[in-house]
Amino acid sequence: MKSKTDTDNNKLNLLLSKIPSVEKILQNKNLKSLIQKHSRKMLTQMVRKVISEEKKNAYKNSRLYSSKERINKIKEYFEKENLSFLQEVINGSGVILHTNLGRAPLGKEILAVVQTSLQGYTNLEYDLAEGSRGKRGEIVEKLLCTLSNAENSLVVNNNAGAIFLILNTLAKNKEVIVSRGELVQIGGGFRIPEILEQSGAYLREVGTTNQTFIDDYEKAINDNTALILKVHQSNFNMNGFVHQAEIKELKKLGGKYSLPVIVDLGSGTFLATENFGLKHEPTVQEIIRTGADLVCFSTDKLLGGPQGGVICGKEVYLKKISQHPLFRTLRVDKITLTILQEILLSYLRGEAMAITKIPIWKMISCPLEKIAARSQNFCQKLKEEDIPVFTKEGETAIGGGSLPGQTLPTKLIIIKPPCPVEIFSKELRLYRPPLLGRKEKEYFILDPRCIDPSSDNLVIKIITSVYSKLK
Repeated sequence: MKSKTDTDNNKLNLLLSKIPSVEKILQNKNLKSLIQKHSRKMLTQMVRKVISEEKKNAYKNSRLYSSKERINKIKEYFEKENLSFLQEVINGSGVILHTNLGRAPLGKEILAVVQTSLQGYTNLEYDLAEGSRGKRGEIVEKLLCTLSNAENSLVVNNNAGAIFLILNTLAKNKEVIVSRGELVQIGGGFRIPEILEQSGAYLREVGTTNQTFIDDYEKAINDNTALILKVHQSNFNMNGFVHQAEIKELKKLGGKYSLPVIVDLGSGTFLATENFGLKHEPTVQEIIRTGADLVCFSTDKLLGGPQGGVICGKEVYLKKISQHPLFRTLRVDKITLTILQEILLSYLRGEAMAITKIPIWKMISCPLEKIAARSQNFCQKLKEEDIPVFTKEGETAIGGGSLPGQTLPTKLIIIKPPCPVEIFSKELRLYRPPLLGRKEKEYFILDPRCIDPSSDNLVIKIITSVYSKLK
């Protein structure tokens, strides 16, 4: 005689047997467009997820999904997956160099210029004059030298890679002297001390968190010292009872003991930030002038380019670094080099050209009057759609580990949603293209300084559409 358990198991097995096969589900005409757009393989993964969920549901509730429920759940799963694809995002957050949004946007003009070079073959490592193998990145390195007045330069995949390569080449199994106040943490939880230690160098910390003098460096020098490292505090501020040794002092000390002075500049700018209402940020050329032997910095921050890291300075050290086997593992591709070439040319053509062509400098240099006029236009158009909106004064952050605490005046757009602001904000994120702003109490806030003016009408359309949907 069968037990109740056996009977229940038989019923469950019978129920599970009615779930259509993966193949049969994929043949449903309602999934045809998704297969054409994203491939059968990707959709197969989603179907398997839904079948797995349906089986769990059958165990719990002794019921299967209807055919319509099954298809809707597949589409829902796929929609969530689809959000992970890299896509255009409209940044109204009020942070210019938004790390989570790819830091410096490249802009249509620059991409249009480089498109021809990238759509076919390119002379990446080919010398057209000699008809033989050439050196990758040579012209970009020359442009960097012209801009910075350095003897030589190299481009690698990011600034952390740059400092790692410098130390692994020049200080492996030796000591690197660095101030305790400069052992910073960078994005994603990575810490400078950990990166440096992985290079094989030994850190010799000197001074205190807030006060480090030139004597502290000199006392730490010994027979195993390889170099002196200075890390610019580009992503945080220290105020009050603070002191740090100047590069000129470090260079004099380095000369006394035949030690190179390396400066990790972090964000790296070629333009004088004080010309744009910001505090002075040391420029790359300024650091080279002070006598630093090597300077490294990011290319996707204040330079305004794609991700990368630059090392520039004395030929004697750069020659060693370029011959290191690790340099090949950190080198950049033709896309990065082609875009960097155009951006560096913009700087060489003068500040006026740089702020016209490079998106972050367009945003930074944009006068408040222009932003206020755009905000007023936003308000007028949205009010015509019966959307409650007003403007108020605000501040735009530079962001991206650059110019900490520095802001620019802006005119914010304040929207009162017809529902909780969290729901309104989410619907804007799920729109195509997504629109990002920030929330403050019951209001949704947009900062036009970070939005390309060519997108203004699109932003109005997105807000109007989402507001009407949720009203």
